[in-house]
Amino acid sequence: MTDSLRPLTRPRLYEQVVDRLREYVHKEHLHAGDRLPPERDLADRLGVSRTSVRQAIVALEVQGLVEVRHGGGTYLLRDRLDAEPLEAMIDRQRRLPDVLDARDALETKLAFLAATRRTEDDLREIDAALTAMAEAVERGELGVSEDKRFHAAVTAAGHSPLLAAFMSEISLPIAESREESLRQPGRPARSLEQHRAIAEAIRAGDGEAAARAMHHHVVTVGHVKLLDWQAEALG
Repeated sequence: MTDSLRPLTRPRLYEQVVDRLREYVHKEHLHAGDRLPPERDLADRLGVSRTSVRQAIVALEVQGLVEVRHGGGTYLLRDRLDAEPLEAMIDRQRRLPDVLDARDALETKLAFLAATRRTEDDLREIDAALTAMAEAVERGELGVSEDKRFHAAVTAAGHSPLLAAFMSEISLPIAESREESLRQPGRPARSLEQHRAIAEAIRAGDGEAAARAMHHHVVTVGHVKLLDWQAEALG
């Protein structure tokens, strides 16, 4: 049977609220750091329930577009509210646990190997990646490319062509998990400190410590709002 005549779907009300908020931010020329109107005011002006507004705010928060300060309102973290479709968020939520399991297995082992096999050139590249990420954090950026550079340097230092090939095979979902993690408030600076701990263990030639530090880091990467988000609660 073809699914060409499957039932039509209408946009959820909260998705319409997200669209209106995106339009509002654009037309009012709001920027990162600006505060959105209170939920009650938004509900009144849009003619919807506060529940629908809250669902929209939570979806935006999960995507790292706004920050909800309890008792202090909702603030923009980006200059635009370019929210992704609900289906894309659900797909990422389903994939992420498996991606994190794979990263833990591969990168923890690579960190161990890096500590025992690294060369002076490897250490220089690891240090350069740390410096680049520190500069990105200082500029207030997420440091996505700098984070990628650090993990690539650790992978190279492990001198395991097969494990490096496995990492390359899942590079796209890894990139997805990286961005998901780094857009959590305060996460770039925290990741930088964890990278430094990994690098210190690698430089010391302590494989067990490097593996522990990498495992701890990947566990932290998995602490994201997306995994606690309940899409089925949306009407």
